[in-house]
Amino acid sequence: MNKLNITAIAAAISLAFSAGALAAQGLSKEEYEAGKDKIAAVYKSAKADCDALSANAKDVCMAEAKGKQKVAKAELEARNKPGDKTRSAVSIAKAEADYAVAKEKCDDLAVNDKKVCVKEAKAAEARAKADARAQMKASDASKPAKEKSTAAASKKSTPGEYVDDAVITTKVKAAVLEEPSLKSAEINVETSKGRVQLSGFVRSRADINKAVEVAKGVNGVKSVKNDMIVKGQQ
Repeated sequence: MNKLNITAIAAAISLAFSAGALAAQGLSKEEYEAGKDKIAAVYKSAKADCDALSANAKDVCMAEAKGKQKVAKAELEARNKPGDKTRSAVSIAKAEADYAVAKEKCDDLAVNDKKVCVKEAKAAEARAKADARAQMKASDASKPAKEKSTAAASKKSTPGEYVDDAVITTKVKAAVLEEPSLKSAEINVETSKGRVQLSGFVRSRADINKAVEVAKGVNGVKSVKNDMIVKGQQ
């Protein structure tokens, strides 16, 4: 299978589950099942074509096929149950699919270039996910007060609190990944009520200071706690 065939398959899936279809007010059981069957059939065909390839070309092809399948499923759910959550899930599925393909393509590069390539792809995924969650939060904020108060009554936590923390975590991770001096660092990020905790291993004290500085610069961060460790000093 050549690249044109891969592109044609991707286009076919995208057309079958286009953004315009997301406006539909739910699907009948028959339509939903037919959609699932179509996704399965398209993926089966794409997989068969990928099997004709070898080495990394096959890996890239399979990543594309699986990614399109994942996005198509998310779009089907958004058509079946229209709402902010399912629309956000489509954006997140697309971000994850793009990352999976980009990561496989990075395998064709030399070791150092591959590491940079993967980090850049991961940062792009993190940004896309953060945007999707931020849009969902903004949409929720625009809902009528009565609707929001009803939703709040069903939760013990502050409305939007979980989403806020998830968005902040994603944005901090992306900011850290995009900082050149922290490319080789292994930094984990957790957020609770706007308070960010950084952990993991770095090369030097300077890296710790830079990571804290970067995290503090992210909108929404109230404070930053450092639990990072300099390699060789634990």
